[in-house]
Amino acid sequence: MLVVAKAPVPGQAKTRLAATVGDDTAARIAAASLLDTLEVVDGLGWPVVIAMTGDLGQAAMGDELASACGRHQVIAQRGDSFVSRLIAAHHDADAGHGVIQIGMDTPQLTTSALETAATALEGHDAALGLAEDGGWWVLAVRRPGWSSCLSTVPMSRPDTGERTEEALLREGARVASVPVLADVDRWEDARAVASLIPHSRFAAEVALAADREQIGSQT
Repeated sequence: MLVVAKAPVPGQAKTRLAATVGDDTAARIAAASLLDTLEVVDGLGWPVVIAMTGDLGQAAMGDELASACGRHQVIAQRGDSFVSRLIAAHHDADAGHGVIQIGMDTPQLTTSALETAATALEGHDAALGLAEDGGWWVLAVRRPGWSSCLSTVPMSRPDTGERTEEALLREGARVASVPVLADVDRWEDARAVASLIPHSRFAAEVALAADREQIGSQT
């Protein structure tokens, strides 16, 4: 299991969300999202690698995140671009049994969704779960070389998911589909996802942000 993560440092994390709720609140929401994600991953009982960029010492909820990450192997992301870091992380995490890679923007994911991706690799070279905004939330590959196709895919576009699948198919991969999930980029996304996991850390931070937003609108 590979989790690609960015330390939720205020001013550097979730900038589109921060445009609505502010840097500190956006960083706390991002931290809660990562903590909830790691809790789900912990429930799988699989080996976990966290490919991290940024300094947890400066992050929101830094001590709690350091403790949660410390239960797993943490490696530094390497590469000059986001895509190169993704590809390198797949190769660094691989132990010969395939890699299932997610980020930290889908705290509503479940162990069953990840197990679906793992099961898909029994008969396919890759499994791809698209995000509602057109990207993707999970990429599972039987061997890390399949992730190299990402070098031809423009990221953060409405057709990134579609282009990723096309790139895999061009390389000859047999690709399975995993159910679509929403990821969190903006305030509207955060509120929608929080409603799906009302008892989570993520939902608690979103609720606090909503209270502050309401107070601000009344003053």
